[in-house]
Amino acid sequence: MPSLARFGETSLPPLVLLHGFLGTKADWQPLLPKLSQAFHCICIDLPGHGDNQCELTSLELDGFAFCVNNIIDRLDCLGVKQFHLFGYSLGGRIALHLAKAHPERLLSLVLESCHPGMLESEEKSQRSKNDALWADRLLSLTSKDFLNLWYQQGVFADLSKVERKQLITKRAADLDLHPKHCLKAIYISTSLALQASLWHVPTELNCNCYYFTGSQDAKFQAIAALWQAQAPIIVEHIENAGHNIHQANPEALIERLTTLI
Repeated sequence: MPSLARFGETSLPPLVLLHGFLGTKADWQPLLPKLSQAFHCICIDLPGHGDNQCELTSLELDGFAFCVNNIIDRLDCLGVKQFHLFGYSLGGRIALHLAKAHPERLLSLVLESCHPGMLESEEKSQRSKNDALWADRLLSLTSKDFLNLWYQQGVFADLSKVERKQLITKRAADLDLHPKHCLKAIYISTSLALQASLWHVPTELNCNCYYFTGSQDAKFQAIAALWQAQAPIIVEHIENAGHNIHQANPEALIERLTTLI
């Protein structure tokens, strides 16, 4: 199966969409009927996810660079030189790295609920330990048991019991399609503990940088306020949404996105 999918006329401005951890290119499906009327949407499976089961080797210790090169190589094969870039959560952090490495490729940068980088060494140390624990759980537990724990984290508190159950069922089916060692390698090598500080990236871009947060996501609302105070980002708060805005309130997100870019 191809590791990317395209929607909308190729004559429209390209919009590259990067999902979050555990997601796939199919996560964007609810947005595409309307979004593809304004953009040529290119939905990409991140390495280790969906149909993109490429592996890091022992020489490829920088997971962020590996993911950026993987994305750029596929866009080059399509002949897509410049594009709007939208990244959610892990996809947003990878989008920031891509923007830093290839600023000339971007028409705009759109980030949804993503972290620009930890600043304190103690915080990074704790995150590293926590991510190692989750990585072990990913391999040792069944997909359903792992996901039951994963979606109990505070950042997903806005999910209802029904929404959580539906998401776990969907994600478990996706996880069981492939061995999990590639996903674990990507998770560890793109840990927030290993991410460089990217707070400055928007100041180096010649395009607009938009940052979307959900009204029910206090953690990333605070990050947005702090980031906006020191960098030229345009913050958009979406009502009736938590961490995953495009799942909780896709209509509002599409309306703001198409208006802005």
